[in-house]
Amino acid sequence: MKILVVEDDENIVSVMKKWLKEAHHTVDVATNGADGEYLAETNSYDAIILDWMLPEKDGIEVLESLRMQEIKTPVIMLTAKSDIDDRVKGLRGGADDYLTKPFSFRELLARLEVLQRRAVANGSNIVTVEDIVIDIDKRSVSKNGEEIVLTSQEYEILLYLLKHRNSYVSKFMLEEHLWSNEEYRSSNVLQVAIYNLRKKLGKSIIKSFRGLGYKIES
Repeated sequence: MKILVVEDDENIVSVMKKWLKEAHHTVDVATNGADGEYLAETNSYDAIILDWMLPEKDGIEVLESLRMQEIKTPVIMLTAKSDIDDRVKGLRGGADDYLTKPFSFRELLARLEVLQRRAVANGSNIVTVEDIVIDIDKRSVSKNGEEIVLTSQEYEILLYLLKHRNSYVSKFMLEEHLWSNEEYRSSNVLQVAIYNLRKKLGKSIIKSFRGLGYKIES
């Protein structure tokens, strides 16, 4: 996932960047609300981790401004405020989830994964994996800003793996999804398509696990 962290505490930012990068996420950081809002307006993110108390512009103001502009990027609010009224205010302001400081990385990661699954299930327009951007509506794929041409078969494989992101997808599952013809399933058509996808997208995007299948990780 490509994630924007808007947080003014340098220690929290440092630890969070380390955590998220170790979990194979791409991270941008803003240390005040104004910069965070600008980055969210001018870039495509899979999720925003937004602190409530920020210099220049607080998190609620940033969130409400983004939602007024129809920017629907999922947002997890971070705050030291544990009062139920504050939580309600954040959720009503447009937050998708809420974490009270201090929090565990495992919980943050789990909540990000839930947002990610929800976005794909709801047909979110744009999905990011490392330096690959997939626009589901346009059926387009780009790497570092350059368009990558995929065959229909390659695109369907990529989309199916994205819908099962962070889960193992067996060869049988992919073949059942792609073809009704038994002849294709007994051939090496799938392996060739995966090979070509890796050549185009990069070897690290689609991982193979012996006896388990394939997986795209966040």
